[in-house]
Order: sequence, then structure tokens, then C-alpha cells
Amino acid sequence: MMDCKQALTEAKGDPEQAEILLRKKGISVAAKKSSRVTSEGAVASYIHAGGKIGVLVEVNCESDFVARTDDFKELVHDIAMHIAASDPKFVRKEDVTPEAYAREKDIFLAQAVASGKPQHIAEKMVAGKMEKFYEEVCLLEQPFIKDQTISVGQLVATKVGKLGENIAVRRFARFKVGEAGMTVAFTTQKPDEGGEAATPAAK
Repeated sequence: MMDCKQALTEAKGDPEQAEILLRKKGISVAAKKSSRVTSEGAVASYIHAGGKIGVLVEVNCESDFVARTDDFKELVHDIAMHIAASDPKFVRKEDVTPEAYAREKDIFLAQAVASGKPQHIAEKMVAGKMEKFYEEVCLLEQPFIKDQTISVGQLVATKVGKLGENIAVRRFARFKVGEAGMTVAFTTQKPDEGGEAATPAAK
């Protein structure tokens, strides 16, 4: 409540500007807490489209107390629902495999060169397209389905600012009836972060 009042004061009574300030504060707080251990949390499921799509996701936080709050449970549910709708292939940009990165970069470069662009222009075009690629396939880079003005990563950062603990999406699996395979994604983690270490993967 005090944060809201302070934000309104800084925004000179403008609610929209105050909301922007609160979001920025959440992202700043999240950056400061990003190195803290996350060994608690929750695993949640989401079934979508009449039982045709299912998701399992693990989201971690620092304490069992926060894991049991309505805010954290809502976040986990929203992330699972987003995964069901948006079908990301990786958790973070850092988790994209070298093979997937090289494949997409080669395709974009070939397209740019084929369009007649000089090499240095083509490389700049590729850099822009790779950022778009990350936005399409990385969960934390995707626009949040319930609010397209923020990314899933920014949504998590806002909750970090509100709950006062580091929060991390650890892994997820997405199943769709009729598909030969499934999407399974893990985020890499440091030895001191707790839980099982995992290698990024997507199928």
C-alpha cells in the first residue's frame, strides 16, 4: 500500500503513470534478487481446449510461505495457461540450444542475402530477426496473453517486486493431442540454486 501511495505521489496523481512506475520498480527489485536461491515453489497443471492441450510447469521461489500465497498461485496458473496458448519452446533466451540458434540465423541470413541486401545490412537485419525469434520461442520473452503490453518475464518481475522474493520458472512440459512429440523445456541453474540441475531441451 505504501508503494502505491508513493508511486501516485511521484506520478502527481496520474494512475497510469503510477502503474508504470510500479512496474519499473518491480523489474528493478527483480534484478537485485535474481541471484538469490529458489528452492521452494509449486508445480501446477493447466488443461486447455476441451482436454486437447495440457501443461505442467514448475515455478520456484525462496520460501514455502510465498509459495502458499494467492499471488504466487495466480502467477503459476497464469504461466501455465500462457504456455498452453503460446507454445514456447524454451524458458529463457539463454536456454536456446546452439543448434536452434544457428539454424534460425542461417535461414534469416540466407533470406536477407537473397533479397539483394549487402552483407553488412543483411547482418543487421538478422540481428533484428533473432530478437523476434526469441520473442516467439522463449517463454520469458513472449508477450503475456492476458496483457500484451508486458512480457512474461516482466510479469514475473512485477510479482518479485510485490512478494519480495526471487521467482524463477524452472521447467515446463506441453502436450497436445495428436502431436507426435511434446515440448519439454528446462532452464539451466547454478549449483547453489537447489533442486535438480537440468540441461535445456526442446522437442
